[in-house]
Amino acid sequence: MPDDGRTRAEPQLLLTSLLGDYWYWRDEHIPSAALVRLLAEFGIGRENARAAMRRLAAKGLLTTSRAGRTTAYGIPPRTSDVIVHRTHRMLVFGASAPPWDGRWTVVAFSVPEQEREIRTALRSRLRVLGLAALYDGLWVSPHDLAGPARDLVAELGIGRATVLRATEVPGGPHGGGPASAFDVEGLAAEYAEFVRIYAPLRDGLAAGRIGPAEALRIRTELRVAWRTFPERDPDLPAVMLPAGWARPEAQRLFIEVYDRLGPLAEHRFRQVLAEVDPGLAELASHHDSARIARLYSELGDRRARGDTPFEQAVRERRLDEVGRGRPSA
Repeated sequence: MPDDGRTRAEPQLLLTSLLGDYWYWRDEHIPSAALVRLLAEFGIGRENARAAMRRLAAKGLLTTSRAGRTTAYGIPPRTSDVIVHRTHRMLVFGASAPPWDGRWTVVAFSVPEQEREIRTALRSRLRVLGLAALYDGLWVSPHDLAGPARDLVAELGIGRATVLRATEVPGGPHGGGPASAFDVEGLAAEYAEFVRIYAPLRDGLAAGRIGPAEALRIRTELRVAWRTFPERDPDLPAVMLPAGWARPEAQRLFIEVYDRLGPLAEHRFRQVLAEVDPGLAELASHHDSARIARLYSELGDRRARGDTPFEQAVRERRLDEVGRGRPSA
């Protein structure tokens, strides 16, 4: 079973992950008492659980209804489509390295010292876009991010900035090329650690040693642990990756365990929900990688466009985390 190295998420993230796994595309609201009991599966106390619901509702990430003294929560319109979009990206990320045309997006800028807040905002938002600092005022990415980078520079009103699509002159100083802006070794260690923590689950599943309650906890923690990688991994082309790159193994492990835990975890979700409302419990269902792929193909023009409260909250969380210099939770 996963040891103490596994991810421990905050109540808000746990709750959105649970609803994103077992309740999206449902109009029905779940009583707060049931959500409190679900979060108790993860060691979250009643007051912290109710505070998480209130905060998510205040952000527009949950809708609220009341029947007498009972408060219930549901998923807002269009959020389910966004969840499918983001879950699909999370599930397919890392399966292979992207193709590369040999060109870099380069953003060069100079912001005066007295405009420190603008400079800080620019750096944070460049990092969220997927660029990294090669030098103080020179940021790079092997992906074509010229359009978003240009829009960002214009939005912040930065006059002394240039956005380029450029190639590297070969034969430069060893270790000084654009690829050195990315901490590939650090990411490799994180992927190897992910494999170390979760690989034993294969044996546990094969031997039938994982029950429904543990399956719900582990599957949710697994999802929370993996979802940070698409946000932090720059998804470099294959020519820039080290030998023995652990991401493909970690991605296969994630998909295998996530899918195999699904039925057991759904059973426990229904058990907990049935303690409060047996009728609602019958409506819960899990979604594995194959079903997510089908749902994603059916979205069409309903795919994420960045204009829902959920997407805006994700951007704000990423900017906050980047600004504080810590990875996503």
